[in-house]
Amino acid sequence: MILETTPLLLQNLYWITLLAVIVSSASGVLKAGFKQFDLFGVVMIAITTGLGGGSLRDMLLDRDVFWIADQIFFIASVGSALCLFIAARFIIISPKYFLIADAAGLATFAIAGTLVSLMLGTSPLVASFMGVITGAMGGVFRDVLCNETPVVFSSSLYATVSWLGSLLFIGLLAFEIETTYAAIIAGVSIFIARLLAIYYKLKLPRFRFKS
Repeated sequence: MILETTPLLLQNLYWITLLAVIVSSASGVLKAGFKQFDLFGVVMIAITTGLGGGSLRDMLLDRDVFWIADQIFFIASVGSALCLFIAARFIIISPKYFLIADAAGLATFAIAGTLVSLMLGTSPLVASFMGVITGAMGGVFRDVLCNETPVVFSSSLYATVSWLGSLLFIGLLAFEIETTYAAIIAGVSIFIARLLAIYYKLKLPRFRFKS
């Protein structure tokens, strides 16, 4: 499946990616804030979270890294970090907001990653997994830098809902659903599924040896 690169498609990708960078960076700020990092540490975690997954995707696909090609994404990540850093001094921020921001970042980046891959002509299966990498790896980098077990390996359904959502997005495109609507449906589905998994504590079976 190859999506024709049109001005509308590029515009959709731009805004989806920008939103993904902002909310993912916010989740990084909240995680760093709970660790009581200083301003530099908060900004570095925000940048790593907001730009890390997309950077890995672009390197694997051998394309220009998105935030180097257009520095507005880097500025948006830093701006998100600074705004939240300042806001936290004046308003009470509940830990649950981290989970909401993280779920939003997972959803938007999964769609952006899948869309980029399809535009480059990768197979649907590879494109869907690129969605997972884009959505989840920023969080992995964030948690490693915060000296924690990555959420993707220990929390309720995370990469799983990202992958299923990416496949849903591809399926909707295959049925010739307009890209914008397909992105909204699949993205919202990932976001809601992730929050429901957290609320009901849904997890995949864990590996264990026979005793």
